[in-house]
Amino acid sequence: MRRPVRVVLTTVGVLVALPVLLLATTAVVNVVATKSEASSISRYGQLVPVDGRRMNVVVAGSGAETIVLLPGLGTAAPALDFQPLIAQLESTYRVVAVEPFGTGLSDPADTDRTAANITREVHEALRHLGIDRYVLMGHSIAGIYALTYAASYADELVAFVGIDSSVPDQPGWDDPIPTGVIVGLSRLGVTRALAAIADDPYAGLPYDERTREQLRLLTARNAAAPTMVNEMEYASANFAAVSGKTFPRELPVLLFVRSDDHDVPGWVALHERQAASVEDGRVVLLAGDHYLHHTRSAEIAQQTRAFLTPLSLR
Repeated sequence: MRRPVRVVLTTVGVLVALPVLLLATTAVVNVVATKSEASSISRYGQLVPVDGRRMNVVVAGSGAETIVLLPGLGTAAPALDFQPLIAQLESTYRVVAVEPFGTGLSDPADTDRTAANITREVHEALRHLGIDRYVLMGHSIAGIYALTYAASYADELVAFVGIDSSVPDQPGWDDPIPTGVIVGLSRLGVTRALAAIADDPYAGLPYDERTREQLRLLTARNAAAPTMVNEMEYASANFAAVSGKTFPRELPVLLFVRSDDHDVPGWVALHERQAASVEDGRVVLLAGDHYLHHTRSAEIAQQTRAFLTPLSLR
């Protein structure tokens, strides 16, 4: 073989081998780091039995009325993520932040993450805690689960409060989530490597350093775990299950919606239509991103109190 050809082939071999070696290294580092980080995850909340497993629930405040918080899809540690909102609400209400299976400190689940299964499990956790009358407050896809929840347990609900909550038939609802890519990048350690060089998504927000660290650890553990991935895979089916559905007309509905709706065409109008479908429905526009409770918790709590107080006098 001529030397120039040999040099070219050797160079090509090196160029191919380098990324393979790099990915092998990041994959090993990811496995080792995941095992090492497990001991650094701190307990919080309380574990309640549901379907032979344990669901983590954080209860704060001691008000006469109860608000139950449900997270959006992909929130790895819901009770920690909701901390700014809990801090604003707990002086007036008993606040219950539920971490559905596969999130936070809750066990994983081997049952499909259909809206029916998720809502039944959440209800079982509340039943175990003796909670049978409450406001359901949910972020993002929890707005879809809340429709399923209200269809089964309407007699227990005081109201629904949405935090930039999803609505039936919103544009893009049937777009599949690339779970295969998410899992692949996680197993290869690419996700961990990118997170290490990216800005902290909780920096500058009202979370202390310890909480931010726990959020990082739980995100690394849960974000691409089988239960979370299964919920992502069922997202389109869960949207389809409530297509055209509305809340019961007598259920009061308060919707906090980001005022900039460029991500989803007609976002504000969709919520205004949902609010108009019930006897007492209101939309409050807030500037901010999808996670309004990260930056607008004070306004959310204030408006929630103003909305709920007349209801308690009925």
